[in-house]
Amino acid sequence: MTEKTAAEKTVAETATGKKTAGKKAAGKKTAAAGKAVTKKAVTAKTATKKAVASAVAKKSVAKKAGTKKAVAAKRSVAREAPPAGPLEVALSPALDADDRERLLHGTHHQPHAVLGAHPAPGGIVFRAFRPYARSVAVVTGDLRAELHDDGDGFFSGLLPLREVPAYRLVVAYEDTVQETEDPYRFLPTLGDLDLHLIGEGRHEELWTVLGAHPLTHQDVAGTRFCVWAPNARAVRLAGAFNFWDGIGYPMRSLGSSGVWELFVPGIGEGELYKFDITRPDGSRTQRADPMARRTETPPATSSVVEASHYEWGDEEWLARRGERPAHEAPLSIYEVHLPSWRPGLTYRQLAEQLPAYVRELGFTHVELMPIAEHPFGGSWGYQVTGFYAPTARLGTPDDFRFLVDALHRAGIGVLMDWVPAHFPRDDWALAEFDGRTLYEHEDPLRAAHPDWGTLEFDYGRREVRNFLVANAVYWCEEFHIDGLRVDAVASMLYLDYSREPGQWTPNEHGGRENLDAVAFLQEMNATVYRRVPGVVTIAEESTAWDGVTRATHHRGPSGFGGLGFGLKWNMGWMHDSLEYMSHEPVYRRYHHGEMTFSMVYAYSENYVLPISHDEVVHGKKSLVSKMPGDWWQQRANLRAYLAYMWAHPGKQLLFMGQEFAQGAEWSEEHGPDWWLLDPAYGAEADHRGVRELVGDLNSVYRSTPALWERDTSADGFAWVVGDAADDNVLAFLRRDADGTPLLAVSHFSPVVRHDYRLGVPDDIPAWYEVLNTDAGRYGGSDVFHPDPVKPEPQPWHGHPASVRLTLPPLSTVWLRPA
Repeated sequence: MTEKTAAEKTVAETATGKKTAGKKAAGKKTAAAGKAVTKKAVTAKTATKKAVASAVAKKSVAKKAGTKKAVAAKRSVAREAPPAGPLEVALSPALDADDRERLLHGTHHQPHAVLGAHPAPGGIVFRAFRPYARSVAVVTGDLRAELHDDGDGFFSGLLPLREVPAYRLVVAYEDTVQETEDPYRFLPTLGDLDLHLIGEGRHEELWTVLGAHPLTHQDVAGTRFCVWAPNARAVRLAGAFNFWDGIGYPMRSLGSSGVWELFVPGIGEGELYKFDITRPDGSRTQRADPMARRTETPPATSSVVEASHYEWGDEEWLARRGERPAHEAPLSIYEVHLPSWRPGLTYRQLAEQLPAYVRELGFTHVELMPIAEHPFGGSWGYQVTGFYAPTARLGTPDDFRFLVDALHRAGIGVLMDWVPAHFPRDDWALAEFDGRTLYEHEDPLRAAHPDWGTLEFDYGRREVRNFLVANAVYWCEEFHIDGLRVDAVASMLYLDYSREPGQWTPNEHGGRENLDAVAFLQEMNATVYRRVPGVVTIAEESTAWDGVTRATHHRGPSGFGGLGFGLKWNMGWMHDSLEYMSHEPVYRRYHHGEMTFSMVYAYSENYVLPISHDEVVHGKKSLVSKMPGDWWQQRANLRAYLAYMWAHPGKQLLFMGQEFAQGAEWSEEHGPDWWLLDPAYGAEADHRGVRELVGDLNSVYRSTPALWERDTSADGFAWVVGDAADDNVLAFLRRDADGTPLLAVSHFSPVVRHDYRLGVPDDIPAWYEVLNTDAGRYGGSDVFHPDPVKPEPQPWHGHPASVRLTLPPLSTVWLRPA
């Protein structure tokens, strides 16, 4: 047996031998020489004296500071293939005291540089930081090596290997032993391009790189955790898998991007986690993941590792949804607060009922009040903490996908309220996320929202803008959402919104416009329309801002490019028309202009006419309860108003419960009063009649292009009579692209008017009544026109011919060419 062979045998046989270690005193560490290395003598229980002597002789040669031949002899042993069986390893270079302290106190920004496996003089040094462990061993192939306990949860050892192998750790705790991968042996999971795009604020698929993602990395299954926290001194990962103690899971900083990353093997879907952040001042905070795609059910606040496995079935819907732009298509919207529409139902249970109900009513779309995760149900979703997670109150993200898919397969589009204007101050969410202002503006006057006690986003920071723009794209691409109704746009656009003089600072031009918010909204709209054809964005904007629905590259009189929205809520029409309807008919003549003024600006934007949740809560009464008169008159007023609304230029939105004349205000605690439609209820027919009218309004609307095809063109509308204030009458023509008209006549007085003359075109031989809100089946007095109405050659109201109609009380009548 050669000396080399004997030495190899000795190393292999130490696995079965009794461990005896003799430590050499470590030499003094210097900057030039590096760290002193102490070696453990190798002994074997069953080895022959010759083998032991040979091995010791070999090591003694290598230890001498002698010739190159001695050094080469040592390396030839160290770099042979790993021997089989347990191995007694040499003590590794001592961990730098500063590294040790920073790991213990959660301030280390590069744990991978010192933990894991690294080449060192004499082989590969292995270091593990496993607090509370009794022992840690390295296993690679058939080799098993116990690491030395360095105290405070640190374990280390030097193995005589040529290069870093694929290895696992065997960690023994007081009552269990775990064999696991070492998170600190893996390369970063993010590439330079991703980090560059994040740093530039241009990563349009941000959700694919930040957050928690189950994946296979270097042939090992696990989860990648990434978070943007540029002000943090360090970030650690805490979760149910480590008993919410992140001390042993420090994350690494990926340079100037501000991103922290850690790949954790063996962690998969359903795991709970948070980020344990060490602030600049050294204090610590545990935060939910801003990019979490799933959360715990409130009031619990942890993030949940999530991956979608849903297989969509709405290809046909997606293929045709962009055939017409939204402003030239039929669009009638049923607004829904999902948690209270049918309280207690999950997303999948809602999918069994909501599509059928909406389809029966004939609405083209539903608009969901915010479904992104929010801690307080009473906010209705408008104070969001989980911008990338559908609320867990109703199920999983894939359950929500199932609901959207079911609506699409029923032919119903899905719009979603989106809230990029502000976020709550909860200390586990976004507020001062990494110890300093980050998502909110650094100027306190710009950060605090004066109305809602929340914080406003810093739209001037590119990473924050990226977070929001990517979020808009995320809902459209990942959940097949057909449009976003953007909440509280006015509060974003104006620096002085709800602020008194001295509480705001003008922009660089001395104006009150928030230039950062303008740029953000333009970028968001341009990105969404470019990436997701067929979607629509809708602005809840309550002022006369110029160009909300103008293209971003077209400048208006104010000098600003358009904001780029597809549609805008017409808040002026809503306020004026409801004000008019609230008056007793005898006084309406003095408020007639409130019903006609909307046509002065009807084509300044692409409008939606909203009767939303905001109008039926907080003492404003339900829609039918706003109407004057007795119960019969209230319902008649409501029916006439709805038909006037459906005929007016613009799209329609109606909040749930108003379609069947619910008398009580909406409450998120119990939702609509469905019992009003119970046949056992005495007044059920009154409520069902209004619901039947809504269904007929939608049916006639969808089949009549004159009511939607030219909503945004003055050519699609013509007054017949707009000044009949004393009669409480409004009459106008709507025309489609071919010029085919529909005549709409609203009579807001509780009397019957016989032979009421109205001017009409002379090229229509006869008109027939296609809808009458006074029909008996709706609960009306059944004054109607059973036969076609023929024009007379008598000019009237500026038209060459005229018709004589009997106007029912408190009604709206639609007539088409016969």
